Amino acid sequence: MSDGPRARTPEGQAGLEALLARPREALIATDFDGTLAPIVADPQAARALPSAAPVLAALAAAVGTLAVITGRPAAEAVALGGFESVPGLIVLGVYGRQRWQSGALTGPGAPPSVEAARRALPGVLREAGAATAGTWVEDKGEALAVHARRTADPDVALHALRGPLGELAASLGLAAEYGRMVIELRPPGADKGTALTGLAGERAARSVLFCGDDLGDLPAFAAVRALRGAGVPGCAVASRSAECPPVADAADLVVDGPDGTVALLAEIARQLGR
Repeated sequence: MSDGPRARTPEGQAGLEALLARPREALIATDFDGTLAPIVADPQAARALPSAAPVLAALAAAVGTLAVITGRPAAEAVALGGFESVPGLIVLGVYGRQRWQSGALTGPGAPPSVEAARRALPGVLREAGAATAGTWVEDKGEALAVHARRTADPDVALHALRGPLGELAASLGLAAEYGRMVIELRPPGADKGTALTGLAGERAARSVLFCGDDLGDLPAFAAVRALRGAGVPGCAVASRSAECPPVADAADLVVDGPDGTVALLAEIARQLGR
């Protein structure tokens, strides 16, 4: 990419160059919230940038595999992103537990432990003093996300909830995962790294690029590094956020938020379309 963005690590640059050299054997994957869509107080009000779907459609015509890997339910990400018309797009939702492709949705469904957490969570929040303090629960069907963004002091709220939610998760065999002003309870074994690695293997990808912004994207960055160690060039791209500086620290290439992510993907599509 001599006339475009360059990675700040030689390994990331090698991943970009491999993608451009053999795009039909490449996998490009991206997170949704904070990466294609700006973060908003109400997740149901989130929308991908208007330019995101056209850019993804341009990429889909040029690369072997194009995917969105998100903590959201897959069909929800498709609807909020306007991705129905992106040809060949694969959307892995709830950290890979769900898959949307060509209009069809598949997945194992929620285990009983999530229903048990759903029943117990109101009482846990009341005991933690969070029930009326601006904390609220996003029910994803197969996971439960406790948001603190609307509270007066999200850091204080999350600190107060860390212990009680961790204990609830442990008692039910769930994982308690931390993100941008949120703690999520979900079945163990599902993360974006596992999802990315599985998709790369399924599609026999010869290069991988992944874009993300949150702590939940760090396993995918680790998967990119592991794939590089196995001989598959790759590049991890951070959508910069002041809320999650460790994500930028772990990336090969850093862009400025969703606008920067879409601009990078548009540049890759432009170069592939030459």
